[in-house]
Amino acid sequence: MKIIFLGTNGWYATQTGNTVSVLINTPKRYIVFDAGDGLHRLDKYATEDKPVDIFLSHFHLDHTIGLHIQPKFSFKNKMRIFGQPGTKKTLSILVNNPFTAPYSILEKRGLHVTIHELCEGENKIDEYKIIAAPLIHADPCWGFRLEISDVSKKKKIISYCTDTGPCENLIKLSKNADVLITECSLLPTDELTPSWPHMNPHAAANAAKEAGVKKLLLSHFAAHKYTSTKLRLAAQETAQKIFANTIAASDEFELNV
Repeated sequence: MKIIFLGTNGWYATQTGNTVSVLINTPKRYIVFDAGDGLHRLDKYATEDKPVDIFLSHFHLDHTIGLHIQPKFSFKNKMRIFGQPGTKKTLSILVNNPFTAPYSILEKRGLHVTIHELCEGENKIDEYKIIAAPLIHADPCWGFRLEISDVSKKKKIISYCTDTGPCENLIKLSKNADVLITECSLLPTDELTPSWPHMNPHAAANAAKEAGVKKLLLSHFAAHKYTSTKLRLAAQETAQKIFANTIAASDEFELNV
């Protein structure tokens, strides 16, 4: 099983990366967390005839603007989009005239997309399980815990939690995970603030340590703060002092799980 970062920026795209999207190549399907404009790389990596499931953490544009790119795709298998209650209504506005091509047009072009709303807690979806819970953010935002078997039938746990400040559900969703993918919007010198809930590398590393994860992957680097890869590496080094097995992800970074 492989994790591929399609985009790692928060807020807007820069020379350091596109906005957030993470692809997980599993034995039976492609699973994508968030649909920032990094989603344009999806067809570069999703080359097998497997269905695509996209999970939206929330509706901020740096997590959904990639849905505007969907007419680019010509997947033979169906694409499903999952999100919190209200996803159908929100996407009926966002993925529609006059903002972008509606799903009725995509259907005629051969891309079959359906939208599904998750319940808080456990969601059994075909051969895998998604546990969803609200995080702390400016607007309603959900974190996800993916439980799925690899080709050897060994269960793997991947936690995806962004955007958020430190919170109880971040720890619960990440407990004993093989990988925690979380955000690092703030610089090491930035203090956490309840009025704009995000995390710095210290907070992300402390969460990984408390949850007992095996590996921490930092993403969602605020574009106006992390203006170079050098700053990302500094965040990685800061986090590693607390949680050694930390990697600051970059666009198209790949990891076998």
